[in-house]
Amino acid sequence: MTLPASNTKPATLSLAIEGMTCASCVGRVEKALARVEGVESVAVNLATERADISAAGALDSAALVQAVEKAGYRVLSGTTELAVQNMTCASCVGRVERVLKAVPGVTDVVVNLATERASVQGVANDQALLDAVAKAGYPGRLVGDAGQDGDAEADRKDAERKTLWRDLLIAAVLTLPVFIIEMGSHMIPGVHGLVDRSIGMQNSWYLQFVLTTLVLAFPGRRFYQHGFPALARLAPDMNSLVAVGTSAAYLYSVVATFMPQLLPAGTVNVYYEAAAVIVALILLGRYLEARARGRTSEAIQRLVGLQARTARVVRDGQLIDLPIGEVLLDDVVEVRPGERVPVDGELLEGQSYVDESMISGEPVPVEKQAGSAVVGGTVNQTGAFTLRATAVGGQTVLAQIIRLVEQAQASKLPIQAVVDKVTMWFVPAVMGAALLTFLVWLVVGPEPALTFALVNAVAVLIIACPCAMGLATPTSIMVGTGRGAELGVLFRKGEALQLLKDARVVAVDKTGTLTEGHPVLTDLELADGFDRATVLGQVAAVESRSEHPIARAIVDAAVQEGIELPELSDFESVTGMGVRASAGGVSVQVGADRYMRELGLDVAVFADTAGRLGREGKSPLYAAVDGRLAAIIAVADPIKPSTPAAIEALHQLGLKVAMITGDNQVTARAIADRLGIDEVV
Repeated sequence: MTLPASNTKPATLSLAIEGMTCASCVGRVEKALARVEGVESVAVNLATERADISAAGALDSAALVQAVEKAGYRVLSGTTELAVQNMTCASCVGRVERVLKAVPGVTDVVVNLATERASVQGVANDQALLDAVAKAGYPGRLVGDAGQDGDAEADRKDAERKTLWRDLLIAAVLTLPVFIIEMGSHMIPGVHGLVDRSIGMQNSWYLQFVLTTLVLAFPGRRFYQHGFPALARLAPDMNSLVAVGTSAAYLYSVVATFMPQLLPAGTVNVYYEAAAVIVALILLGRYLEARARGRTSEAIQRLVGLQARTARVVRDGQLIDLPIGEVLLDDVVEVRPGERVPVDGELLEGQSYVDESMISGEPVPVEKQAGSAVVGGTVNQTGAFTLRATAVGGQTVLAQIIRLVEQAQASKLPIQAVVDKVTMWFVPAVMGAALLTFLVWLVVGPEPALTFALVNAVAVLIIACPCAMGLATPTSIMVGTGRGAELGVLFRKGEALQLLKDARVVAVDKTGTLTEGHPVLTDLELADGFDRATVLGQVAAVESRSEHPIARAIVDAAVQEGIELPELSDFESVTGMGVRASAGGVSVQVGADRYMRELGLDVAVFADTAGRLGREGKSPLYAAVDGRLAAIIAVADPIKPSTPAAIEALHQLGLKVAMITGDNQVTARAIADRLGIDEVV
């Protein structure tokens, strides 16, 4: 592994080193690191497996890592996720990336404004990363395993939205009178005259001063708290634009109100409404932005919601309920009917069907018995079982899926690199343009030149908000990946969204995507001398002892038709053949054609029907009642009503459609032909 040299001031670096086993290893690593140019001191700790290096100047991370590797050891590199606050525009993103890349040991940084996250790769110390962003004016914190701090993050964002909404309401209520007093005559002639006759123009200025001061001091305080410090660090951001623009308008108005003699004749005007309205509008934008962020992150929260909160664990012979975070590897966990499986594991005892649709997309429950693997977050159906935990915490399949979606949402599209280069210089360019505008209007503008210069300079500062550029791409990623996650489509990388426009073939799974995802009774053809309700009731009674999806479909059909099931006895499952029992005192057998032949029954009478069902992609079952072949039955997963229209829409876009299925070729081809699907995989 090679790392780029860090261009930092004198600093220290802590490396995690793997492979040290004794004191001689410590000495070997210390000597190897001490020989690297610029290193002043090295302290290697065998217990913590870390090396702390101090340098007089810049640390060459690549040289340090190479020195350790040449000595026969390995430096552990990882990815650290930071939640970064106070980022308001694309220039903030660029600034956070710069300060993090300057930390010794950092190899790559990706900062996402929409998710308010920074993903840092390398060997840097976590505290050094937090100190770097805090010093730049952006407090941060470490993000734990996928989903573990989801509730806290959701609460923080909810509190932020509520605070913005409160400030927006206060700003709007205080700004409205200022706006009406100053700008009302533009909409309703005579408003200025009414104000002048009722309270006097000077008193109206005093009122505007009080209201605007309240707007700037309370709802607008956030812009000055962040904007002026950023300006002092020579790193202006959107807050700086708002702070400078509103302050200029406000201070000019204060001078015009209380010290008009300081201004040239003809320039005594107030612009309180500009400062107040700007704050109110920017707060509105911030609130809408915060609400959009919350909505686009809901997909992650829904995935987190699939995790069980507690688990029933056997400890020291006792069955106790524990928070999910306290379950350990190899713990024995009990799962009851209807519960979510708390962790990934292997069945020890019991038998059940488990709904694994959240993992596989297949809505048909999967049979589980001793030795079967189960996944945390899936839903147990009717049986109870115990399992041995094989993966917990961030190692479970669900946690990895959550992490996958988070990484995709935090990634940058290739086009974002262009946007980042523009926005890095955008705010300083706007400040320069505003200053130039002020000077040009002041020198060559019409009288009152100072008024025109101030108004136009403030306008340049305010309208040039880089938020849209900074948010457009990451928000589109969040919306796309979030909506995809809701529909069961996971993007490994955000750039897949940009590449998707070049797609020529769309491959879709059959079960649950093209079809309803749950089998239903589609065909019941009777032999001569049998009644439909009687046969269906008898077959459903026999199948009621089974949890198999096909059996459930037959039982559901009988229930929906209002058929009362006869009393059942002597139930027996015939391995590889079917089932048999006595239903209402009558012998009933249900199974495949080979089972009927073993019973000495001729299925040729249903040959035409069986052929048709096969062409339709259905697998037939047969029922024998009291020693006679009674019926041929078909259960299938029906096509969704919306599927043909969806496939036609894809074809109209010029896309080919491929169907992915585990069905046999005859069944798969039959469905594909019915739907006009181009390929079967």
